[in-house]
Parts: sequence; C-alpha cells; structure tokens
Amino acid sequence: MPALTIVVAEDSVILRDGLVALLTRRGHEVVGVGDADELISEITARAETGVLPDVIVADIRMPPGFADEGLRAAIALRERYPDLPVLVFSQYVETTYASRLLEGGARGVGYLLKDRVADVGEFVDALTRVAAGQTVLDPEVVSQLVSAAKPSDAGLARLTPREAEVLALMAEGRSNAAIGDTLCLSAGAIEKHVAAIFAKLDLGLDAADNRRVLAVLRYLGA
Repeated sequence: MPALTIVVAEDSVILRDGLVALLTRRGHEVVGVGDADELISEITARAETGVLPDVIVADIRMPPGFADEGLRAAIALRERYPDLPVLVFSQYVETTYASRLLEGGARGVGYLLKDRVADVGEFVDALTRVAAGQTVLDPEVVSQLVSAAKPSDAGLARLTPREAEVLALMAEGRSNAAIGDTLCLSAGAIEKHVAAIFAKLDLGLDAADNRRVLAVLRYLGA
C-alpha cells in the first residue's frame, strides 16, 4: 500500500490522536486539526505550495456549532479543489448531508459511520480507495439514502433483482471482485451484470464521466 498524505479533522482529541497514530504506524504522513476552520486553513496553505494532501478525513459535526461545520468545510474544499478526495464520517446516518456531499460529484468521496473506524482494516481500506478516486459509502448510508430517495427512474425500473443487488453493492464502493465474493458469483457473471446495468441506464462508452459513479448517482437519486 503506497504511503499517503492525510489531514484528519476531528474535534475529539482522543479520536483524532488515535487516528493520527493509527495511520502513522502504517507509514502515512498525517496531520490532525481540531475544527473546520483549521481544516480549511491547512488545506489552503498546502494548496499555496502546490501540493494538496492525498485525502482528508473530516467529522461532519465540529466546533463551534457542532452542526454541519465539517461537512460544509469539506464541500467548500471540494468546490475549490475538485480533485481533492474527501472521507467524512459521523456518529449517525444523515441522508441530507450525504446527498449534499455527493451532489458535487462522487469521485474520491466517502461517507462512513464512526463505528466503522473501530475496524482498522475496513477503515484503512476505505481511506485508500477514496484516495484512489473511488466512491465509498457505508452500507447503512446506502440503505437509508435509497429509502429516502425512492427514485422514479425508467432505467432503474428495467433492472432485474440481481442487477439491482449488484448496483447496491457498487454504491457501497465494492469492486467487481468483492461483489462476486459477496454474491458467490464468478467474475464473468459480475461483469455481465455490470454491463447490463450500464446499458439499461444508457451509460455508453462515450459517457463524459466514470460510468460506475454515474450509475451509483442514478441509483441514489443524487
């Protein structure tokens, strides 16, 4: 796993120091900040040198109001630096916040529940995938987003139950191999399902953006 430059924004000193220590032990360069203003200042200063971090990790609720300061900072930074990967996490699933984050584009975006941080391997894997430009959404976030959105989409309506299941796992940030393992299907079978999904959603090879990301956004109604 390549070493990453990571900025962690978390107001809880215990959690922030724990994440910094955890990631540093794995060979990454990590800086911790305590609130949204410090996060923006840190990223702005790095941008002025021409070198952004590989990924930022931010709690949604941060000082001074403990509302959505962390999320607003992450969205503002994505607007300034569209290629900046962002992983946000929260104690609870907040579908409005997740939708707002995805509206700016899902490449290099992650949303995890704080409980997932306790699983070190899962957290580090999610962070690495977000830094690589993938979309990583907590399964519970996906479930509640879908329940809240209930998108009426003719393309989605044409999906078979198995294709819908594959797309749901894609929305969780799973690779084809991981989807195959979960559903006990071969790599070839998953590739056929994914191709069928793209076809039914009219996502041709000439799609301007990543077809996988576009399919997930359609699925979530974002």
